[in-house]
Amino acid sequence: MKFKYILFDLDGTLIDTNRLIVDSFKHTYKQHLDMDISEGEILKHFGEPLITTLRRYSIEKSEDMLVTYKQFNESVHDDYVTLCTGARECLEELSSLGCIMAVVTSKLGAVADRGLQLFDIKKYFEKVVAFEDTDRHKPEPQPILKALELLGAEKENAIMIGDSIFDIQCAKNAGVKSILVKWSAADGYQSNNETADYTVYKMSEIAEIIKAVK
Repeated sequence: MKFKYILFDLDGTLIDTNRLIVDSFKHTYKQHLDMDISEGEILKHFGEPLITTLRRYSIEKSEDMLVTYKQFNESVHDDYVTLCTGARECLEELSSLGCIMAVVTSKLGAVADRGLQLFDIKKYFEKVVAFEDTDRHKPEPQPILKALELLGAEKENAIMIGDSIFDIQCAKNAGVKSILVKWSAADGYQSNNETADYTVYKMSEIAEIIKAVK
């Protein structure tokens, strides 16, 4: 088994937070900028750090917008999010294969932890690398490099799994292989100038790849 170390993005990959994120952005833009931003426009930027997306619309108001976004997002979080189909079974199978797993996310650690705890899947992960754990963020390589450092992993034995172009670019910049999942709402809205090494349409295909690549 070549890929002993499995790195997962969180939102849109393991946890379906699509509606939560879209509605949080819509609420924030309306309140601060009186703007009605389309869902498609929001989906283009799924996967990048929150503050980066907010600054696209107003650098001056971005910090206030960040507060509003977080307040709304946290107030409805548990009612909006669901576990992606097959996620638990996938993690269980990878664990049984002896894989060592980590989450690499652009979310703040406390919010990421909330989602992992909500669905009782934190137990599958050795480490969580969140926004505050690196100075530079996806698509820069630092989040993945930090995860590899924490796990004691070599690049050639690791693979990154995510739903956005930022995950795939992060993997390429870090020198690790990647799997693009195709069940995210962002699929089709982001220009994919980087091609993932593998593409999957359902969770069960992830373990098949891990078992097949020697």
